[in-house]
Amino acid sequence: MIELIRTNDAVIISFVESLMRDAGIGCFVADQNMSVLDGSLGILPRRVMVDAEKADAARRILTDAGIANEIRGK
Repeated sequence: MIELIRTNDAVIISFVESLMRDAGIGCFVADQNMSVLDGSLGILPRRVMVDAEKADAARRILTDAGIANEIRGK
């Protein structure tokens, strides 16, 4: 799996998860439970991971959705 985005914004994460689900692309939110360590302040970013073979399609979806600025390692 590769990192698609890294953000503290729960709304962006939820939006990306929804986009991936609608496209049939499996994704995993890493570091989601790290908020326990930072006191639920949202300091530690969460990462949305996708399979490497689906990464190009996932990037196109984020670009089409207008959030290309969130993509890691463009």
